[in-house]
Amino acid sequence: MSKLLEMQNISKSFPGVKALSNVSLDLHHGEVLALVGENGAGKSTLMKILTGIYEKDDGEVFLEGQKINVTSTKQAQELGISIIHQELNLMKDLSIAENIFIGREPRGLLNFFIKDHELHNKTRELFKRLSIDLNGKTKVKDLTVAKQQMVEIAKALSFDSKILIMDEPTTALTDAEIDVLFEIIDNLKASGVGIIYISHRMDELKRISDRITIMRDGEYITTLNTKETEMSKVIQLMVGRELYIESKPTISDSNRDTVLELKNVSTNTNLKDISFELKKGEILGFAGLMGAGRTEVANAIFGVDKIRTGEIILHGKKVQITSPSRAVKQGIGYLSEDRKHLGLVVDMDVKTNIVMSSINDYQTLGFVNNQNIAKVSEEYVERLKVKTPSINQQIKFLSGGNQQKVVIAKWLLRDCDILIFDEPTRGIDVGAKGEIYKLLDELAEKGKSIIMISSELPEVLRMSHRIVVMSEGRVTGILNSEEANQEKIMELATAYREG
Repeated sequence: MSKLLEMQNISKSFPGVKALSNVSLDLHHGEVLALVGENGAGKSTLMKILTGIYEKDDGEVFLEGQKINVTSTKQAQELGISIIHQELNLMKDLSIAENIFIGREPRGLLNFFIKDHELHNKTRELFKRLSIDLNGKTKVKDLTVAKQQMVEIAKALSFDSKILIMDEPTTALTDAEIDVLFEIIDNLKASGVGIIYISHRMDELKRISDRITIMRDGEYITTLNTKETEMSKVIQLMVGRELYIESKPTISDSNRDTVLELKNVSTNTNLKDISFELKKGEILGFAGLMGAGRTEVANAIFGVDKIRTGEIILHGKKVQITSPSRAVKQGIGYLSEDRKHLGLVVDMDVKTNIVMSSINDYQTLGFVNNQNIAKVSEEYVERLKVKTPSINQQIKFLSGGNQQKVVIAKWLLRDCDILIFDEPTRGIDVGAKGEIYKLLDELAEKGKSIIMISSELPEVLRMSHRIVVMSEGRVTGILNSEEANQEKIMELATAYREG
């Protein structure tokens, strides 16, 4: 295979941090190159340089042997370089077709009116080529996250890309949708497209990639042929340290105090007759397919969604939680799956994000005690191993895994008795996952009660004392750790109960 892309000795610095140091990468025609490394390794920065979002400080980039200097995303697209970001970037009030061809719509008289018929024909042709079953006239806001992800893929491919960068493309996809994506990737490879595939899922890399380039701490480590490489070696090279290995949890003691109970809870979303108990010091896992209602349970407990019928009992007393602020006052913290919009203020610094839910504890007569804020922020940055040049660094400059740790620090500082973690390791590398697993175990041992929602069954099985399985807005079963396995969970997750 001939070289499609070469990036040689790329360096990039931000205020207070060296993000990349002499990093090199090459990509062939018709190849899937996996790009891996812990959060903060520099993968996203390297790809942002390739796509014109950032300018490199040093180094050279060659496309099909020709030296290029990409200074804008528009130029990158014109060169045939497209990226599908991990965070979705669609206009939800527009249709699918309008999102895909925004700024490139076929126009009629005086270049003013959009030719809707031609626009939707182009969308249908694109979907047919990609084997995507969607109607281009549908509004994006009416799509599931998984379907929105497919629209992002179609949008990127509509530029007839030579190079396609996929950043954690399967995070919100079901197994069936992942199979469709991999078929699309195979077809693109056959047509000569080069794909840079960023993922923390080792099983996916083994299945879909030809080579694996490994980065660590902003530096290039090595490139390996996938077929000849054990994934354990990849992890070792990524992390460069010993990982935390958690043991399978024992069954939660039934004599422990019940801290939270839901009795026959239904909401105006899709929850129907939800009942379960959460014990003191327990990690209660929630499993189910997309749309099962797991996040809606979290929203009901945290006062985001209104409860239509049923009861929430907290420490033995019936409570009315009508808003997130009331939930926080009741000692409940919620780490949302959408950390950037619901967990953080990305334009503010690390210390402000850590103390924002506890700011009243650091005020006297209306004056903020900045010295105490700085002290406690430093303590949590050190405790959670947050990689940041300082507590004054803006959150948006941190990697996804380190942003997640800041959200966790916020709720730990608040000293909540009940913590809800919705997809706590989504988009986080294997090393940071181990650190978060260890943290959850330590919190449970100290008597904190944890609800952990995860789409990764091995993670649910590994971390949970008991597992609540949901399907179509209902609880279809509750399993203890000794009896639970993937087969039983999937059987319950695909069940539907009448009534």
